[in-house]
Amino acid sequence: MKKLVSLLDKVNYQTSQDISGIEIADVTADSREVREGTLFVAVPGRTVDGHDFIAEAAARGCAAVVSGQGRGEDLACPVLEVADTALALGELAAAFFSYPAEEMTMIAVTGTNGKTTSTYLLEGLLAENGRRPGVIGTVNYRYPGVEYPAPHTTPDSVTLHRLLREMADHQVSHVIMEVSSHALSQQRLSGLKFDLALFTNLSRDHLDYHSDMNEYFAAKQKLFTRYLKPDGRAVIVLSGQSETGWGERLFNELAAGRGTERLLSCGQDGDVQAGNVSFTMDGTRAGVFTPKGNFQLFSPLAGEFNLRNLLGVTGVALGLGMEPEVIGNILKKVSVVPGRLERIRSGDDELNPAVFVDYAHTPDALENVLYTLRALQPRRLIVVFGCGGDRDKGKRPMMGEIAARLADIVLLTSDNPRSEEPRVILSAVEQGIKQAACPRFNGKEQGEESGKWYDIVESRSQAIATAIRLAGKTDIVLISGKGHEQYQLTSAGKIFFDDRREAEGSLVKRKNNGTSTL
Repeated sequence: MKKLVSLLDKVNYQTSQDISGIEIADVTADSREVREGTLFVAVPGRTVDGHDFIAEAAARGCAAVVSGQGRGEDLACPVLEVADTALALGELAAAFFSYPAEEMTMIAVTGTNGKTTSTYLLEGLLAENGRRPGVIGTVNYRYPGVEYPAPHTTPDSVTLHRLLREMADHQVSHVIMEVSSHALSQQRLSGLKFDLALFTNLSRDHLDYHSDMNEYFAAKQKLFTRYLKPDGRAVIVLSGQSETGWGERLFNELAAGRGTERLLSCGQDGDVQAGNVSFTMDGTRAGVFTPKGNFQLFSPLAGEFNLRNLLGVTGVALGLGMEPEVIGNILKKVSVVPGRLERIRSGDDELNPAVFVDYAHTPDALENVLYTLRALQPRRLIVVFGCGGDRDKGKRPMMGEIAARLADIVLLTSDNPRSEEPRVILSAVEQGIKQAACPRFNGKEQGEESGKWYDIVESRSQAIATAIRLAGKTDIVLISGKGHEQYQLTSAGKIFFDDRREAEGSLVKRKNNGTSTL
């Protein structure tokens, strides 16, 4: 129990009632969680407004209500009016859990792609360097010995501060957070300040939520302008497009506002650069040049986009005071990031095609991973992918065109159709494939071995099995879009589905059936 007045130090509020004796047992924005002694904060959402549930919260016995100005009702419990309830919720949660973030080093990672890979790399760097890291991200929320499923990349304010309290109480030294644009727009980070923040990249995504790319960029930028400590360090991965790159734009705008002393750029022409780069099926080799010294990098992670992730993580590690040689020695040990260009093996890899599962579900991410695999010079590159329902519809034909242009065989299939009819989604993606002048497979007359072609296989399980059956030992199969996810979201609900397990099963079946290994 905490005194309500003790939670309000950083909240500007108005009330006509005496709140000096009120004690709070919990804080929530969900009226269903209210019990006696709860402080209920009415937060408006895109589809549901918490103000509509104030009476319900009062009936459940809440100790007090925080509402927007002019939105308070005539209740038996006190009502505190604030200008922004979402902002107040985070500050109240931080105070209720005794400001746990202040007891740890806070590291934020934001960007369209590369967030999860970067958090795994940073976690490995810190753990191998004798620290005790916790991670809050897309795959899960975890710290040594504890792991929770992640319903959202960045949790709501109350869940976030509760989790941080738990981490601090278990001696976590550093927290690495994936920060989504949704969380920044909805002020879920209220009550937090970060010691370091990493920007990985920006490309088309979430335009079903943000009106355009400028609004999307502005949401990401808030991490650095609103949630970074005054003496915090910003690490920006450059795109290499000096006039149009989002990383370059962010770097220049931050430099104009806060100077460059605590600002580090990574990538081509950046403070942290790579040279003598080579990519193979086994990973990446490069020389890395930094303001604090150079080192030779070998990482099991392959591809140009992973090299950018590695450079960004190097920048963060430098900001944490790690020596370049130590960084290089540790990075070579971080091998697998779940569902991020993850190689699926079955025990007979000399006879089987190379099969990879990747989370790429944006045009930029799909293009990057296909370029990476194409550079490995397979006999044929086969891709299985689809697009999610109830999300940005504009990217569907774009991804179809990319797949048809860079792969030899495209098997278009369902991703997470959600409430949409799968065939409607597939038809939209198919329009992009047709733009690339890729013909559809027409059966025996055409032959499965002939040239470039695509087909639509609505069942994701069947599409994966077909791709692996078709592939020879010098081919590469990419299963893209879902990565680490272990479910499929359909109009009938959530069902278990794991691309990695499906691929493993198809590789075993391929071996047992004696499939050709040309």
